[in-house]
Amino acid sequence: MGILDLFRRTPAQPPQVRRFDGAAGGRRGFGIGSFGRTGTETMLAGPTLRDRARYAAANNAWIANAVGNLTGALVGSGIVPTGEADGVAAFNVWAETADADGRTDFWGLQAEIARALVVDGEAFAQIIDSEMGPHLRLIPPELVDESMTRDLGEGRFIVSGVEFNADGTRAAYHVLPARPTDVFATTGTPIRIAAENVLHVFKPLGAGQVRGVSWLAPIILPANELDQLQDALQMGAKVAAMFAGFVVNPNATGGDDPFEGESQPSLEPGTLQKLTGGWDVRFATPSQVSQVEPLLKLGLRQLAAGLGMPEYMLSGDLSDANYSSLRAGLLPFRQRVEQTQYHVFVPQMLNPIWRLVIEWAAVAGDLADFEADPRRFLKVEWLPPRPLQVDPLKDTQATVAELEAGLTSRKKAVAERGWALADLDAEIAADAFQRPANGETSQEQKGIQK
Repeated sequence: MGILDLFRRTPAQPPQVRRFDGAAGGRRGFGIGSFGRTGTETMLAGPTLRDRARYAAANNAWIANAVGNLTGALVGSGIVPTGEADGVAAFNVWAETADADGRTDFWGLQAEIARALVVDGEAFAQIIDSEMGPHLRLIPPELVDESMTRDLGEGRFIVSGVEFNADGTRAAYHVLPARPTDVFATTGTPIRIAAENVLHVFKPLGAGQVRGVSWLAPIILPANELDQLQDALQMGAKVAAMFAGFVVNPNATGGDDPFEGESQPSLEPGTLQKLTGGWDVRFATPSQVSQVEPLLKLGLRQLAAGLGMPEYMLSGDLSDANYSSLRAGLLPFRQRVEQTQYHVFVPQMLNPIWRLVIEWAAVAGDLADFEADPRRFLKVEWLPPRPLQVDPLKDTQATVAELEAGLTSRKKAVAERGWALADLDAEIAADAFQRPANGETSQEQKGIQK
C-alpha cells in the first residue's frame, strides 16, 4: 500500500444513532419550545389562556363564529336520555327546573357548559339540594381558587383549589365567595364544597391534569397576528384611498410660500392649485401587499385546523364548497365531537346527575318499582341530537335503511331527534284518529258525535 492509499481509504463510519429530529438540537431544533408535565404546565398557563380566549371569543368575529358552531355541535338543543320510560319521564320533569337561578332548563345549562368548555377549558356546576330535587348552579372557573396549592399532610393535598385524598381521588373544591357585581375575584376565605356536590367538566390533554385549558390555546397567537395583518391591510387601503400630496421646496430658495397664512394646506377633490416658482407637489403612492386573499385564507385554515373543524365553520365562506366536500369535511369533525360527548359530557356530567335525579325521584315516590330493580332505572343511554344534514331527504332515506337492516331502533332514531317515542306514537295515533286514511269519519268519531 503506497502513501497515496492512505488518503484514499474510506473514513470510519460513526455508529448508527436512532433519534427523533423533533428532539434534536442545533440549527433545526433552535427556537422550538418544550412542554413539561401536563399537570404543571396547564396549572400555570390556564388562567392566562382563559383570559385571552375570552377576549378573542368576544372580539374576534371568526373565533366567535367558531365557538358558536362548536357549542352547537357538542350539545345542539340538548343531549337527551333514553332508558326506563318512568325514569325518563321523571328526569324530563326535573330538567325543566334544573337551573338553580331559574334562567334556563337542563338543556340550556348543557349549552352554557359546552361554551365554557370551549372558551375557558372547563366548567363547574354546584349541585344544590332542595325540596324540589337537586338543582345546578354554574360556578365561574376563576372562583375555584387557583392560588390555593398546598400539602395537607398524610398524603392529602390541594392543587389549584382542588383537594385530593391520599388515594388521589377528589375530595373537595375550594370556591371563593363572590357577587355578580364584583369586578375581580374576591380575596376572601374560600368555601370548601365536597366533591360529590360539584360537577367538574373538562377535556384533559394528558395524565395528571387537574384543571382545564381553553380549546382556543393553539390559535390565540395566530388569531392575534391575523387580526393585526387585517388591521394593517385596512389601514393601507385607507391611506391609499386618501390620495395624499406633499408640498416641497427642492432648493429652499426663490418663490414665496404659496400656502402662507393657512393652518394646514389641503387638496380639494378635482382641483390643482398653481404654485409659484421653486415649489413642487409630490403624491403619496403607498404600495399594497400582493396575494393578500390567499394569505388571509391560509390564516383562516390554520385557525380552523387548530380547532379541528372545517374552515367554513369558522369563516362562514361556502364559495368553494360543494356537497361532497361538505360531507368529507364534516366526518372527522363529527368524530371529534362524538368523542367529547361520550368521553367527557356523559361520564363527567350527564351520568352523575342522572343518578342523583333518579334516586331523588325514587325517594319522592315517583318510581314505584325502583326498590325491586334499581339497576333497571339507573341504566341510561344518552343520545345527542342528530346533526343537521345538507340533504334531509337522503338523511331520512338512510335512517329508513338502517331501520330495515336492523342497525338501529325506532326508539333510538326518534330520541336522536329530541323526541320521546311514546309521545310520538301518541301524536301519530291522535292524528290517525282525527284524519282517517280514507277521508271518512271513523267509527270512534261517529260514536263521539252521537
